[in-house]
Amino acid sequence: MITCTRRLAWDAMHRIPRHESKCAAFHGHRYTADITCVADQLDDRGRVVDFGVIKERVGTWIDTHWDHTAILMEGDPDPGVQAIAASNEAHGRPVYWTASPPTAEVIAAELARVAQELLADTGVTVVRLRVWETPNGWAEWSR
Repeated sequence: MITCTRRLAWDAMHRIPRHESKCAAFHGHRYTADITCVADQLDDRGRVVDFGVIKERVGTWIDTHWDHTAILMEGDPDPGVQAIAASNEAHGRPVYWTASPPTAEVIAAELARVAQELLADTGVTVVRLRVWETPNGWAEWSR
């Protein structure tokens, strides 16, 4: 099996409700995602998929929904959440809401779902997606 991987990065803030330590506070990260794809066969140019296709489709989605905004949990009881949501909305960067705490694991699973949808018509399958929350910590989704 031959795979190809494209790295994408963005900046966002989040908080983890009920976290035992400092991640319960609002804070930001320079997230990086490694998106690994496979195809049944290489295309006529010898590729799984052009790296630019991943960048254009998935990178554009990230820029629109996650870059320079907040990724927060629906129903987060912190009183600052609504203020952040209103401020971001006013600046054209709406909050991205998750159903559960926006951990690296939740973000990886969500991006894997979205990437697979965005690349569905290319003939490739996303088989692994790693989200780096810090330079030394990541979560990985795999098929």
